[in-house]
Amino acid sequence: MELPVPQGIQPQLAALETLLQPASTLLRRNQNLASLGTLEITPIEAPLTLFTWGRSRVLPVRLTELTITEEAFDVELNPIRASVGIGLRVLTVNDLPTGHRGAELYLAHLAQKEQLVGPAAGGNRSALGLGNAGGF
Repeated sequence: MELPVPQGIQPQLAALETLLQPASTLLRRNQNLASLGTLEITPIEAPLTLFTWGRSRVLPVRLTELTITEEAFDVELNPIRASVGIGLRVLTVNDLPTGHRGAELYLAHLAQKEQLVGPAAGGNRSALGLGNAGGF
């Protein structure tokens, strides 16, 4: 391009990158509290990221991989085209505390899956070859 594109797609790329870590203001606040001796352990919860695949599939996820390859630039070297690769891991109730919004979303997703299995498997485990519900 011969004309500059203010910031190009940098804001969109930055939005993806901020999904990986807590906000800098929270990190600095905890650093200050730790330096004062007010806080010894500084666990900061990462932002809750949701993967939405249609209306009926909304899952809490953790980004496990993010690769950004900037491919084209304007005359001021602002990126105007990029390829992005994302790896996700679904967070379950084992990853999130009871009552957490992400845990509730996962439980809703799990209940929805269980409803789908009912008609497909005739409503019982033996139709899936799993035997009795209580015995092995």
